Amino acid sequence: MIPFSVLDLAPVTEGSNTTQAFANTLDLARRAERLGYQRYWLAEHHNMPGIASAATAVLIGHVAGGTSTIRVGAGGIMLPNHAPLQVAEQFGTLESLYPGRIDLGLGRAPGTDQPTARALRRYFDSADAFPQDVAELLAYFEPATPEQAVRAVPGAGIPVPVWLLGSSLFSARLAAAMGLPFAFASHFAPDAMDEALALYRRDFRPSKRLQAPYAMLGINIVAAESDAEAKRLFTTQQQSFINLRRGRPGLIPPPIDDIETYWTPTEKFGVERALACAVVGHADTVKEGVEAFIARHRPDELMVTANVFDHEARCRSFAIAAEVRERIVAGR
Repeated sequence: MIPFSVLDLAPVTEGSNTTQAFANTLDLARRAERLGYQRYWLAEHHNMPGIASAATAVLIGHVAGGTSTIRVGAGGIMLPNHAPLQVAEQFGTLESLYPGRIDLGLGRAPGTDQPTARALRRYFDSADAFPQDVAELLAYFEPATPEQAVRAVPGAGIPVPVWLLGSSLFSARLAAAMGLPFAFASHFAPDAMDEALALYRRDFRPSKRLQAPYAMLGINIVAAESDAEAKRLFTTQQQSFINLRRGRPGLIPPPIDDIETYWTPTEKFGVERALACAVVGHADTVKEGVEAFIARHRPDELMVTANVFDHEARCRSFAIAAEVRERIVAGR
């Protein structure tokens, strides 16, 4: 049975703050470790009041320091926002502190709006240079040579696993060409998933980092004690998407009883399309949905995310997802 992992954005809910968000993130990571999840990834976003994971490498260190065995990483670092050398130094440091437990996923988008991208300084000069930036970053992890003028310290000679992330054929093609594992953002942008997976698997070239293609797919799993309660919890994610499309991103809202009163038909169509890779319901419903998703797309790993307002309900959702995986393994 394929591994399950966790994607977290350190959500900041209405009535709460970033300090509590970080405490919740560490608590969820510890629970995920006990539940057998393979990785705990955090995503870089900027200028988003409801997402506290902007300083992604810092938060990865916090989570890795508070756990023991689970892999912790970036899903991902938006490389156009950063100098490759700085990323190599950050993740070389993290891997030195927590050997064998750090992952580095790289994305091509800025993870924010255009004014914020300008404030980050690098994006407009370097987004088109993403392949070159990836190659430069990978080179910094190679053992340094005597004639090398610039080296990552720490970083040189440190085997940090590097992934490419994306929601398009561009990232799939680049991951295949460079022989890197690929994570597709199907949890919020699934339109090109099938085509990207086919391209990645067909065109993959083995490298010293990876001998065969390895594809991870994002999936929303919101689970509760009943289908009705899970659907209600899922309205938090639906509202967040609508608010973002309305240009009013804010703190993570509580669930509501009737989502139909919140969105327009056009908004409903857009949100349901964006969140098409979602399994919402009781454990049996989730099991059926997850099995169907795996059978259709054949991922090597699932990256599970759940934007649930109440922390205990969110933790319970991930616990049910882990139980479902065990049931699938056991064939029951």
